[in-house]
Amino acid sequence: MATTKKKAVRRAKKGQRIRQVAAIPYRVREDGSLEVLLVTSRTTRRFIVPKGWPMKGKSGRKAATIEAQEEAGVLGRTLKQPAGTYSYWKRMTNGFIRVDVAVYLLEVTEELADWREAANRHRAWLPPTDAALLIDEPELSTLLRDLTVPAADPP
Repeated sequence: MATTKKKAVRRAKKGQRIRQVAAIPYRVREDGSLEVLLVTSRTTRRFIVPKGWPMKGKSGRKAATIEAQEEAGVLGRTLKQPAGTYSYWKRMTNGFIRVDVAVYLLEVTEELADWREAANRHRAWLPPTDAALLIDEPELSTLLRDLTVPAADPP
């Protein structure tokens, strides 16, 4: 992952757009209401969605699935098409870079009690409208607020 991050910083310095992938883990409750899972970031402790750099040899969908497992401790089925995109300013050691993020919906089938980043993050299940209020990135907030889950998406 460090190599990809270094490459991204070099590309950003040349004025190129930088890309990441993210997952919005979700579940449908017994009453039919929708909930999404947010996690805290490691450094600022703000609520975010699991996200990370693209992974060599893996699709954006697969990379988003891996990020959700590592950062939020959830497994499930990631929908094929991105649910949307958003942009944000990523804090780096020597400043900020603009990042475009493709967001995939992940239908959670299992929530792990212990996962890779469990010691560094907290997670919270919330209705999408409440989650939208906790997110600092305006475009992601809008995506969460207006979230709808497709009726069916073949695997």
